[in-house]
Amino acid sequence: MSTKRKVSVIGLGYVGLTTAVAFGQLGKVIAFDLNPVRIKELNDGHDSNEEVSDQDIKSASVYYTGDSECLKEADFHIISVPTPLDHTNHPDLSSLLGATQTLAKCLKKGDIVVYESTVYPGETEEKCIPLLQKISKLEYKKDFTVVYSPERINPGDKDHTFFNIIKIISASDEKTLTIASEVYKEVISAGVFPVSSIRVAEAIKIIENIQRDINISYMNEIAILLHKLGIDTAEVIEGMKTKWNYLAFKPGLVGGHCISVNSYYLLHKADQVGYRAELIMAAREINEDIVKFIAEQTIKQLIRAGVMVNTARIAILGITYKENCSDLRDTRVIDIIKELAAYGVKTLVHDPIADPPAVKEEYGIDLIPWDELNKLDAIIITVAHKFYIKLDKNELKNKLNRPSVIMDIKEIINKKDFADSGIIIWKL
Repeated sequence: MSTKRKVSVIGLGYVGLTTAVAFGQLGKVIAFDLNPVRIKELNDGHDSNEEVSDQDIKSASVYYTGDSECLKEADFHIISVPTPLDHTNHPDLSSLLGATQTLAKCLKKGDIVVYESTVYPGETEEKCIPLLQKISKLEYKKDFTVVYSPERINPGDKDHTFFNIIKIISASDEKTLTIASEVYKEVISAGVFPVSSIRVAEAIKIIENIQRDINISYMNEIAILLHKLGIDTAEVIEGMKTKWNYLAFKPGLVGGHCISVNSYYLLHKADQVGYRAELIMAAREINEDIVKFIAEQTIKQLIRAGVMVNTARIAILGITYKENCSDLRDTRVIDIIKELAAYGVKTLVHDPIADPPAVKEEYGIDLIPWDELNKLDAIIITVAHKFYIKLDKNELKNKLNRPSVIMDIKEIINKKDFADSGIIIWKL
């Protein structure tokens, strides 16, 4: 690498692996993860998340290891680990602080530490840097420096990638900012966007995600209201699109490791400084409650169709948090399943992309093969995987009893195709 910096990446999930492989096209990268299964599969040249192709993994000069001592070979360390919520919806920083501890034991004079994990403003300087100093016995800004450059990778999105998304860069000092900018510009064609402080960079990342949470909550609230008014939400949105300043948001489930999680991170920080962030809190409540609305409407539509609710066979199509992505983290589909279970309804879950053992381990659910879904009283389309979008309408019809219901949460069904079929089509 022209920067003369040797890169290590700590945490090899969707973001970390993509980053390691990108830098691995330029020179040797040390890629560390605590999960031995993950290390083995990557050494075998395969990413079970299917975010990085086998060809790209094999062509990159990346050393995958679970031995933290190997981190000493690098001097530009990128920490990219999950920052989820705990069971009380408060920030769970255990992985981030654990990775910081691991790296601190290997830190050397002259090293640069880069944090890419999403956090609330102030977290890097308040928690991570003091921990680095305490364990390494090195002095911040004298012996080592820190960069915060939030990841902006969108799993499953093949158009907006690591390479063509502008990278936000901040650092503890101007020299480090220049070095980090040059390092990232070697792999990111879109370039970098330096900002004045680490706190600003932290705020940019978290707020750009919360903006989406708030906008989707508005559409969810509108969808519920329009249902009560007997107005087709989809038709209203189509009309809205004709205006030049239309914002492309639709009602739906808000899950995953970013949008909903980030809102709680900022709410946590707001609480620390004594500010009640009413709009963010209201958006979260609306987006969490949409699952109850969908479940209630499913029961109502079954009753309308004359189907016995407690014996109904209901298929859930899709359990990942987003389309064409195997990521199960914080999927809100599980909340629909739980809501229906409260009515005594048992669901059959199918997903063409999700890893069956992972679904079983995480949620205790056995995925049902597509061919075994039949004699259904209802189908709930929860994730717009390409598999479902490409389905022939007759294939769906043949899986359903008469009368029956299709709950189209993702707006992929044409109602006209099911006219006079004895199948009720409901759209969010």
